[in-house]
Amino acid sequence: PERLHAFILGNVQGVSFRWFVGEEAMRLGLRGWVRNRRDGRVEVLAEGERPSLTVLLEGLRRGPRFARVEGVDIDWTEASGEFSDFGSFQPLEPGSAF
Repeated sequence: PERLHAFILGNVQGVSFRWFVGEEAMRLGLRGWVRNRRDGRVEVLAEGERPSLTVLLEGLRRGPRFARVEGVDIDWTEASGEFSDFGSFQPLEPGSAF
């Protein structure tokens, strides 16, 4: 298994982006979390098999209907195995408006 750490830039907060990511990740059998960041980005940390992570990445680049994705910064590493599911979103970064 591998780990995908992504930061999504653009109009990605307040447009159901976290819900969209969670649904996609669960459908793909991935584990990890998603959260809004104070700087307006959305951060995703997902673990699983590379083909499923690649499908998730395609979704991150597209986003949900009302999002406007301007870019996705990614980093691939080896999975840690520390997550059991994708059903519990991490709390927002301290000081986040959402």
